[in-house]
Amino acid sequence: MHRRRFLGLTATVGAAAVIGDSVLLEPNRPELVRLTLAFPRWPDALDNFKIAVLSDFHYDPVFSVHPLRAAIPIVNALQPDLIALTGDFVSMPLFGGSRHRAAYAAEPCARLLRQMKARLGLWAVMGNHDASTDPNLITSILRSTGIEVLSNQSTAIELADARFWLSGVDDVLEEDSDLDSALANVPKDEPTILLAHEPDYADYVARHPVDLQISGHSHGGQVRLPFLPPFYEPPLARKYIAGLYKVGPLTLYTNRGLGTIGVPIRFNCPPEITLISVVQRVPARS
Repeated sequence: MHRRRFLGLTATVGAAAVIGDSVLLEPNRPELVRLTLAFPRWPDALDNFKIAVLSDFHYDPVFSVHPLRAAIPIVNALQPDLIALTGDFVSMPLFGGSRHRAAYAAEPCARLLRQMKARLGLWAVMGNHDASTDPNLITSILRSTGIEVLSNQSTAIELADARFWLSGVDDVLEEDSDLDSALANVPKDEPTILLAHEPDYADYVARHPVDLQISGHSHGGQVRLPFLPPFYEPPLARKYIAGLYKVGPLTLYTNRGLGTIGVPIRFNCPPEITLISVVQRVPARS
């Protein structure tokens, strides 16, 4: 009897510890993931160009604000050349609330994001939650704080007499994306990095002269239990759910995001800050 009670107590304590970690600790401790990606047509003068990637903030003042605040000093310590923000600054309201009102959560989110510094600025695209609330308002809020928003367009990033193109498409799920328009002014022989919220869009992007696609949307599954599928598998994030992929000639990276959706829980899937160092060729090991 005593043994049975002891085992029951042990199981209860263990379950409470797991729940406490998945609610109180893991969602609020961003993990820094570093990787080096090589592209043969990358300008030698821009070797080791550093891009900090953050995604899926789903700002709220109770839960998702904490990993965002924690990310600020981490990103600033990295001294990135550019910061890429791949959407979902807000969340669609539950239970039929006002979508327009929900979009105003982009204001405190943008103020925190603007505390991050990069010499070539912060660049963003819309996510599906942004597009389903009020994307024009969110875009206006971001731009008013100094965060550039790419809306089916590209811009030349120039440094040290060299350049690459940073492109961004509007949300794919809401059928607002137009990659042809985004790439219309980009010379086909020049390196191009695309920001697109949904990672599975890569199957289409791979048919275009894009070197790297950076995405979010999946939250990495948010809850990853052994031998079970991810807890969260949104449309267009079911093939390329987290990490690095090769999709034909295209390189894709899917960031796990900072915030949470549905329930404020992460398990075996911490929030992520990615630092991508772009080079022309990976140095040979000595």
